[in-house]
Amino acid sequence: MRGRIILSHGSDSSPEATKVSLLATLAESLGWQTYRTDHRSDDARGLAGSVAPRIARLRACIEDCVAPPVLVGSSLGAFTAGLASLDVPVAGLFLLATPSGIPDYPRPFDMRPGVPSLLIHGWRDQVCPLDGVRAYAERHRLPLLMLDDDHRLAASLDMIAAQFRHFLDTVAVAS
Repeated sequence: MRGRIILSHGSDSSPEATKVSLLATLAESLGWQTYRTDHRSDDARGLAGSVAPRIARLRACIEDCVAPPVLVGSSLGAFTAGLASLDVPVAGLFLLATPSGIPDYPRPFDMRPGVPSLLIHGWRDQVCPLDGVRAYAERHRLPLLMLDDDHRLAASLDMIAAQFRHFLDTVAVAS
């Protein structure tokens, strides 16, 4: 086994979501152990109300790991993965369609400095505006892959899978 990956779905989604399922299956084929968080009960609290419970659930999963895991998140799952990384060590962050903030939630997006990371975002994302994640990536000199896609990134699954494979190879070498 190469390590553990914790995958977090977006708001009003599920652990069986398309991107989460694709990336979990790919990681498992490469020898990684995966765990998909289920945030549906957290999401019942509303967008801002779900952030703290999502972070708490992620922290508990991370603390159960023998070694720091890689976190993968989509949309709200990306937002909370970044914030969770500030509290507990992680081996990497692979974040998709990341919002720079959540309405009525006091903290903006942030993540642990120095952690291997890749942000992927759609040029046509109408849910999470590009400007916020682009400014964050620029300010922190983080890799940001922009794709000709919308928030769901459904037209870019092959590219995302290829980037994830490369990312995991890089993280595995760094470990």
